[in-house]
Amino acid sequence: MTTTTNEVAAAAALGTDLVPGRQCGSCILCCKLLGIKEINKPEYQWCKHCKPGVGCTIYDTRPKACRTFYCGYRQSTDISDAWFPARSRMVLLAQGIGIVCYVDTGYPDAWKAQPYYGDLKTWARRAVNTEHHVIVNIGGRVITILPDSDIDLGFMQAGEKIVVGTADTPMGPVYRAHKVQMGKD
Repeated sequence: MTTTTNEVAAAAALGTDLVPGRQCGSCILCCKLLGIKEINKPEYQWCKHCKPGVGCTIYDTRPKACRTFYCGYRQSTDISDAWFPARSRMVLLAQGIGIVCYVDTGYPDAWKAQPYYGDLKTWARRAVNTEHHVIVNIGGRVITILPDSDIDLGFMQAGEKIVVGTADTPMGPVYRAHKVQMGKD
């Protein structure tokens, strides 16, 4: 996998070093929410090698994607302890498009609670003048978090991307987001 400039910038937003004292511990939520291409594990399904209460049954031989993965909670001092995935029911990642908040489908409104929603809005305000976005992903359904609104874009299809822009109104600029096919703006 090639690291893009956007991924570097997004990683900088969450942090690239591990926060001292933060461990995965008993948290295994990434094993449910994230896809792992190396073992054909789709998003939002438990990994067949993960056993609740036990952890990874192939830990010593787990794929490189698992060995090198750390969620945003482990990487950023800007993220409070409230974001511990086993507690928040969400996993934060810096991806090419910006910050993605993967939400456990069993707790689809978890991102709306404080302090999470406030943090997402803060990150959206920081990202708005860049090519990055703050995205909430609930079982594949994508919500773009903007400084002044949240736009539910539904399910993203292959070849689609998110475009954010502004519309001038009598009250000032209003942010908008929509999906477009790659190569079209």
